[in-house]
Amino acid sequence: MKKTKKNRFKYWIGKLHLWLGLTTGLLVFIISITGAIYAFQEEITNHLRKDVIFHKEQNIEAKAILPIKELEKKVNEYTSEKFPLHWVTIPVDKKRSYIFYYYEHDPNGWNLFEEYIIYKSVYVNPFTGEILGSYDEISSFFNIIKSIHFSLMLNTSWGVYVCGIPTLIFVFMLISGIILWWPKNKNARKQRFRFNWKKVKKWKRKNYDLHNILGFYASSIALIIAITGLFYSFLFIKALIYIVFSGGDTTYPDFSHIKTKAPIEMRNAQTLDKISAKVEELYPDAFAYALDFGYEHLDEHEHPNYSVYVKQLSYSYHINHNLIFDENSGELLHVHDHKDKNMGEKAVSANYDVHIGAILGIWGKILAFIISLICASLPVTGFLIWWGRKKRH
Repeated sequence: MKKTKKNRFKYWIGKLHLWLGLTTGLLVFIISITGAIYAFQEEITNHLRKDVIFHKEQNIEAKAILPIKELEKKVNEYTSEKFPLHWVTIPVDKKRSYIFYYYEHDPNGWNLFEEYIIYKSVYVNPFTGEILGSYDEISSFFNIIKSIHFSLMLNTSWGVYVCGIPTLIFVFMLISGIILWWPKNKNARKQRFRFNWKKVKKWKRKNYDLHNILGFYASSIALIIAITGLFYSFLFIKALIYIVFSGGDTTYPDFSHIKTKAPIEMRNAQTLDKISAKVEELYPDAFAYALDFGYEHLDEHEHPNYSVYVKQLSYSYHINHNLIFDENSGELLHVHDHKDKNMGEKAVSANYDVHIGAILGIWGKILAFIISLICASLPVTGFLIWWGRKKRH
């Protein structure tokens, strides 16, 4: 009786595994292959832009950096854009260029090119104001790959579900795959852990082994990649990760009560420079930080205070700090250092780096790349197994 129930359970798991796989296989392939392509985006982009990332200014120790508002003016004169600058990314290492960004987002646009009105980066020598390069980030290769991976190039507010639902199903596929893979006895187990093709000539058998054995070895890391991907599609996944790692805390830290109180008359051309100097005084070993110019934008939403995001490491976002300033006076109001964050906040901050493997450096990215390729192969080998059986019958 017990055996019959077990066989019936595996039968229905197998049916679900098959039909859900056939239904979502193409999307899983697209999401996985674009994830693999995007794995080394930062390394490739940095290599292609190395001549503008580093400005090569000599004797910088004896030179002064131009005020941010003066650099802003030079960027606007160079680009002649009708939109205001959105933010500037400032590296702590002054051998690197400042990166100014134009960014306007229309929530009603139904695809990538309608949703993003402008997304342009401008690399500037902070000592001279020389424009070293300008890039249209919307149509860049890796931005398109990311958009396909994230929302199939559809509006992100609902396109994330187009990719999120197949990914959620893929999580079930990984778990059901392990159930179906699980060997009945010790003899069967020997055939499930390694390829034994010395006497195997039929491609169907080799394809079956590729699906099962590669799927088994990739499954645990693939689950982590899939769940951290679901973080961007479903708020409940983000909330669940925070709750689990924070030890059951259901309230995310909120600093909206810390507000700008100084009168707007106190804001002047040096306010951003004052904020910048304070950030670098507190975090001289950080990699970079971003300063918002505070202009109105198409997708404007309320900012209760002026928050500065500080990225500690060059290769990863998981260690970061958040500073809150008075937008008008430039006075520091609050420091939320990485070491003061609870484990839930740290898990949320680390999610992207875990997803792409960057949290383990280049070797983590290589691992994520390989696992993503295996994930892309599973719908293909799975379809071929089904097709071979269908033709046989």
